[in-house]
Amino acid sequence: MQSDFLLIAAPTKAGEDFMKLVKLAGLPFIALTNNKMERLELERQGVKQIMQVDTSKPETFFIPDYPIGTVILFEESLPLCCRYIQLCRSLTSRPIYVITQSVNPRLIYKGLGADYVIYSKNGDVKFLISSLT
Repeated sequence: MQSDFLLIAAPTKAGEDFMKLVKLAGLPFIALTNNKMERLELERQGVKQIMQVDTSKPETFFIPDYPIGTVILFEESLPLCCRYIQLCRSLTSRPIYVITQSVNPRLIYKGLGADYVIYSKNGDVKFLISSLT
């Protein structure tokens, strides 16, 4: 039986660095994006599994065939992160982590279903990898 996939939205440099560490650790993951340019960049970086969603049309969202476990979202913008939380909460009962450089949206993200909101000035959350293995 296949283990759950880690779902990572990494539109920031810190997110990209984290995704590389996850890959090196050998954890199964899927990259989450909402646009073609980011998808192409992820492909260029060698990411094999990519889920592209249209966050402006949630009615077109589909549940993937593979099991989604923990979700890690690196905040690029408040509205996009909110949409991602709403979409991802329907995919998993496992924890959703939001990594943000702003202290303000914590309650918003928690209200939408994020389990953990981590404030990090530089986005370095490599300590999470040990809890994911």
